[in-house]
Amino acid sequence: MNENLSQDQRLDYLVEEFKADSVEYKDLQIPTDRQGKQRILRSLMNIRMPKKISEDVLLVQNEYLRSRAEEKGIVQLSAIPEIRDGLSIWQGDITRLAADAIVNAANSQMLGCFVPMHTCIDNCIHTFAGIQLRAECARQMEQLKSRYGRDYEQPTAVPMLTDAYNLPAGKVIHIVGPVVPPGTDFVAQGRLDASLENDLAACYRNTLDLCLENGLKSVAFCCISTGVFHFPGRRAAEIAVQTVTGWLSEHPGGMERVIFNVFKDEDRVYYEQLLQ
Repeated sequence: MNENLSQDQRLDYLVEEFKADSVEYKDLQIPTDRQGKQRILRSLMNIRMPKKISEDVLLVQNEYLRSRAEEKGIVQLSAIPEIRDGLSIWQGDITRLAADAIVNAANSQMLGCFVPMHTCIDNCIHTFAGIQLRAECARQMEQLKSRYGRDYEQPTAVPMLTDAYNLPAGKVIHIVGPVVPPGTDFVAQGRLDASLENDLAACYRNTLDLCLENGLKSVAFCCISTGVFHFPGRRAAEIAVQTVTGWLSEHPGGMERVIFNVFKDEDRVYYEQLLQ
């Protein structure tokens, strides 16, 4: 493919290639507007199982996604104020951050979100990293299944490190947070089972241990286990700040910057209150 394709030409090419790559949607009618085409491309990428695709398609996908990253605006750490002791809060799309690593709230299958256009962070990260990310996750899971059995699923709080491909970040750390059963009485009463709290703390601690082992000096945490995993936002923030602060005190110089990435206003308020 011509490296001088416009972004619209890349989009048109990728929509047709990913449509042809899909048995179920090869006859899909494509809208004529750019936003409609972007939705179709993202949806086709979301549902695609990890398998090979031509190098030409990968090259155009990479050019397209890197241009999309520039369009959205890449956020450097220097643009994010440090509140104290290397800790920061940043509200927005985590796929814009040029940290050494960003944290993905994954599920136990570790292959990303297959729901077209879903708004979860897992879907967003896989979409803008490119299809190579799901392929790498699948390779790592196959290795684990060959060791532990075909029914293997990633345990809670055990991080997996991958490349970030077309994201501005250097790496992605995928981690499965604890799931709070919806409608559970102790949540309504404002109390959580200690095992859930310990598991959430372990997510932050184990991720930082992995960063230390791999020489990653900056990391952006999403709000692990909140949202569809039903962990109450305020308590999740308390555990996150307490665990990260404790880890940093135990490992002086271990990290240069830890960013608490939030999307909702209420989560930003929780972290601001805790870090003020």
